[in-house]
Amino acid sequence: MKALAGLLLLGACLMPMTASASNMNADDVKWINQCISDNKGEPGGTPQVVRAYCVCMNEKMDDNEKRSITQWEKSHPAERKACDKQSGWR
Repeated sequence: MKALAGLLLLGACLMPMTASASNMNADDVKWINQCISDNKGEPGGTPQVVRAYCVCMNEKMDDNEKRSITQWEKSHPAERKACDKQSGWR
């Protein structure tokens, strides 16, 4: 019984991460992959950190945004700073 309770608690903790990823559509994936490509080779940008940053920025953008993440981040410094902190970058 304790093992089942532990698994349920673990599942509840992981749910927000899974829900976010499951809500991504093909357009989101395209923008995130472009962001990852745009930031390849940046100082401190390990693949995991860059991906976390790009996913964070994509989530902050409106679904109807036409600019790339790289273009959008230039006019949204507060969001960029928040995603830098969340991803552990810069």
